[in-house]
Amino acid sequence: MGDRVLDLCCGSGDLAFLLSQKVGLDGEVMAVDFSSQQLQTAAGRQEQRWKLCYKNIKWIEGDALDLPFTDCYFDAVTVGYGLRNVVDKPKAMQEIYRVLKPGSRASILDFNKSSSLFTASLQSWAIDNVVVPLASGYGLTEEYKYLKSSISQYLTGEELEKLAKEAGFCAAKHYELGGGLMGNLVATR
Repeated sequence: MGDRVLDLCCGSGDLAFLLSQKVGLDGEVMAVDFSSQQLQTAAGRQEQRWKLCYKNIKWIEGDALDLPFTDCYFDAVTVGYGLRNVVDKPKAMQEIYRVLKPGSRASILDFNKSSSLFTASLQSWAIDNVVVPLASGYGLTEEYKYLKSSISQYLTGEELEKLAKEAGFCAAKHYELGGGLMGNLVATR
């Protein structure tokens, strides 16, 4: 309670809403995304789902490569399904490191680029037969068509750990989730 956290590449705000409840009324959630449209969606959702703690969320249009915060500002940083889409991943990781307080952690959740042929095949099938058709039902076909190619160009868990350590993190561990379909990098400054 009372922590200051950053939800980077916040999209429509799912993680920001969860973080808001965790840090409570005395905490702060800075939710940053480069897309003003996503931020408008998130702000609209905030009004529709009103909880008192949600007033601790601030929606900020910003760049993951040039965060508008001072050094050592946050107690935690989350990135949900966003790092994969950032053009300069090393620079983004350096920025995450810069804004984190010493001893604090970053948690970066995304699709996993598995080295297992079975898992990669299952993931490909699920995207083609579940994710994209579901998204199409909501009129979001174009927004999800790029998924397979972006996952194939993403980093493996081992590469993410290396990237975090090169940015200065003292510890980094990648955890496979959902049978290896997803992955979460936890990095400690």
